[in-house]
Amino acid sequence: MKYKLIALDVDGTLLDDDHRLSAENKEAIAEVTRQGGQIVLCTGRSPQNSLPFMEELGLSGYVLGHNGAATVRVEDRKVLHQYAMDARGLDPYIDYCRERSIHFDINTAFDMYVDNVENLTKEALYMYEHFRIMPASLPAWEEFREPVVKFTVFTKPEILDEAQREWATWTQQYNVLRSGEFFIDFMHPEASKGNALKQLAAKLGIVREEVLAIGNYYNDISMLTYAGLGVAMDNSPLEVKAAAGAVTGTNNEHGVRDALVKYCLS
Repeated sequence: MKYKLIALDVDGTLLDDDHRLSAENKEAIAEVTRQGGQIVLCTGRSPQNSLPFMEELGLSGYVLGHNGAATVRVEDRKVLHQYAMDARGLDPYIDYCRERSIHFDINTAFDMYVDNVENLTKEALYMYEHFRIMPASLPAWEEFREPVVKFTVFTKPEILDEAQREWATWTQQYNVLRSGEFFIDFMHPEASKGNALKQLAAKLGIVREEVLAIGNYYNDISMLTYAGLGVAMDNSPLEVKAAAGAVTGTNNEHGVRDALVKYCLS
């Protein structure tokens, strides 16, 4: 196959709107793997709730979690690389969220923390159950034993829009990404899906022209533009489609299957 390394976003790309993995996508991925292609998940999710999809697909290899901030090997769950944030620099953002009752969580490679797990709103609890992960209560910074790799804000889109406008006027020390309609992620300034994918390709001895990436949202743009071919889902915003080299079907119409058949299996 022309493409040896295929990076797939998860939510809005590999999964449908009900967060289900279709038989059509599974079959196409299995065939790509049989023919020698290596599939990696490149997602805003934690490795903790991404690895089960790799296992369901029968895949070994790697997960590029937290928008590329943590690269994990599937077979032994070893963190191969992570972009550690300056966690204490998050304090003004945490204060902003607390003052406005905006939900946030703080992530290491495998663990997630919230202000007080006992006080989760129904919306936050539903969100975590939907994404198959449950956070713990946030300890003091000095109690962290693992690097912080991502800070995520979760609230209504209009509140996020206002927060984004405000934060854009602050001193910029993080990579700040809109990773979904209800989410904004903060990471180390060099952390991105594109950088993680580039680093993994180099480790595997795969050149850029042999990399295919499929995604649907703003946090996918860096990997779509890095890859030899970036494919946007038809459910992507216009800016994401403009950054891609091609567009496939929607996530509810097995767009990943269609792209793999067209660009890898034909």
